[in-house]
Amino acid sequence: MSVLTAAPTEIYESGDSALRVVAISENSEDNWLTVHGLADWLENCGAEGLYGAVPTYDSVLVEFDPIMVSARQIRAFVKLGLLELGRIGESAQAPRQFDVPVVYGGEYGPDLERVAEHQGISVDDVIGLHTGKTYTVRCLGAPAGSPMMDGPAFPKPVPRLKDPRLAVPAGAVSVAGRQAVIAPAMAPGGWCVIGQTPLSVLNIRREPLVPYKPGDILKFRQIPADEFCRFAGLELVPLEMELLP
Repeated sequence: MSVLTAAPTEIYESGDSALRVVAISENSEDNWLTVHGLADWLENCGAEGLYGAVPTYDSVLVEFDPIMVSARQIRAFVKLGLLELGRIGESAQAPRQFDVPVVYGGEYGPDLERVAEHQGISVDDVIGLHTGKTYTVRCLGAPAGSPMMDGPAFPKPVPRLKDPRLAVPAGAVSVAGRQAVIAPAMAPGGWCVIGQTPLSVLNIRREPLVPYKPGDILKFRQIPADEFCRFAGLELVPLEMELLP
């Protein structure tokens, strides 16, 4: 990840123990690079009383202990971090790549036909668009570190379900609006489920709990339903780890 010039930002107080920094340029990629570059810098700047920085698509929540440090001091660190972004250059770690096998449709993707009908395209076209691009993990969301990604190039945004499901299985591959996601754990959900990966994404005995982080790259690959069991129980790991003996 590289940031040559930080996007313009606005800083808001969020309660008495956090600041919300919002990138406001018209370029969504610049906004994303800015907030994630700032979050990385804040996590490593060693500011006393700063608990953490949680980035999303275009904003970062900066949490601090108001007994140890004031909002004014943290605001100063934020502004310093934004100035420093241009000197960071390339990230020390290149994005890792993940191959995600998916069974589409049927019991694994109950909303696949619904999405195809709404988009005015065939089921095969939905699958082709979903598997035809690589996805950058933009941020981690709920539940349990879900990889939030820009969605496929569908003709229209995908509406959420009118009646959300009480339980969406772990591994569900879903779309909504212009976004895409994998569910690491079973949870309620209103996104359209078009498939499921048999790989385990969440590992509660691992730190971090999920193997990817913002900036990493995912690629979905269709597999037939009779291969689901062959992958079941295996963990999602970076491609370079799959090559290790």
